[in-house]
Amino acid sequence: MQFEEEILMKEYFKMMTDMIVLCATLAISLSFWIISMTASTYYGNLQPVSPWRWLFSILAPFTLTVRAVRRKSLDHSGALGGMLVGFILSMANLSFFSSLLAFFVTSSKLTRWKGEAKKHMDAEYKEGGQRNWIQVFCNGGVPTELALLYMIEAGPGEIPVDFGKQYAATWMCLSLLGALACSTGDTWASEVAPVLSWTKPRLITSWKEVPVGTNGGVTPVGLAASLLGGMVVGVAYFITQLLFVKDLDLATPQWPLVVYGAVAGLVGSLLDSLLGATMQYSGYDESIGKVVNYESRTTKRISGKPILDNNAVNLFSSILIALVLPGMAWGFWPQQ
Repeated sequence: MQFEEEILMKEYFKMMTDMIVLCATLAISLSFWIISMTASTYYGNLQPVSPWRWLFSILAPFTLTVRAVRRKSLDHSGALGGMLVGFILSMANLSFFSSLLAFFVTSSKLTRWKGEAKKHMDAEYKEGGQRNWIQVFCNGGVPTELALLYMIEAGPGEIPVDFGKQYAATWMCLSLLGALACSTGDTWASEVAPVLSWTKPRLITSWKEVPVGTNGGVTPVGLAASLLGGMVVGVAYFITQLLFVKDLDLATPQWPLVVYGAVAGLVGSLLDSLLGATMQYSGYDESIGKVVNYESRTTKRISGKPILDNNAVNLFSSILIALVLPGMAWGFWPQQ
């Protein structure tokens, strides 16, 4: 009886915590709207946030995270973090939100795909993914910061990607797209390659064959998956631009967004593999017959050093892509 009461109390406190966070999120979002309206009235040159945009920025992330918790794609802490990330990105730019949505939906489905087979290969596999708040912010923290900077620079709303007319804002848009495409490409490669690859992975630093699950191991299937994953995010961004950006015919072509997303997915996955092979420990634990990320008496080292974990590798990869890739795109982006 006492045990059942303790369970009920834990569920009660968890429910109350979720309600408090939801109310806090509503209060913060409402303050964004009030500040936007006040600034627009005072300065006269800023576009205020409409009530409909504010409502969408609350309801869409909330609906998605509730569904994700039920399908075990997120735990409760991950859902709260996801709500915050989704709110800021959708408030800033609908193209940001559609890119985030493409990353989250496809990655969640691929994580559940062939789950039984992955359990036998991955010692840390969790049903549905069960991403927590740390994983959410390692993948969504950089885009969230960029979205906030974007709102400070250009205000909330959709703009064409055009270095000539909106240099700073365009840089932030491409940085955000690159970070999300990087995360998507790495996730697609990690989820698809172990199941579909017909060859053993090769360590990116030495090109030696390594067991499935080794950090830094690459395969042709994994590289192709990372390219396609990044391209899907680029397509989501591009379609949203076509639907919601006004006077798009006066700006530079937007189709390179698809190519940019694909390149970011591939390069981001390669960079993630390089960091994983050198700064993340991989060893083969003979007691369970799987590749693990920890050292023990029964573990034989394969590669890397215990400096970073998988979350840190993902974070550093997305930061580097966000910093470097827009500058490279600037030189190749078509001009009007």
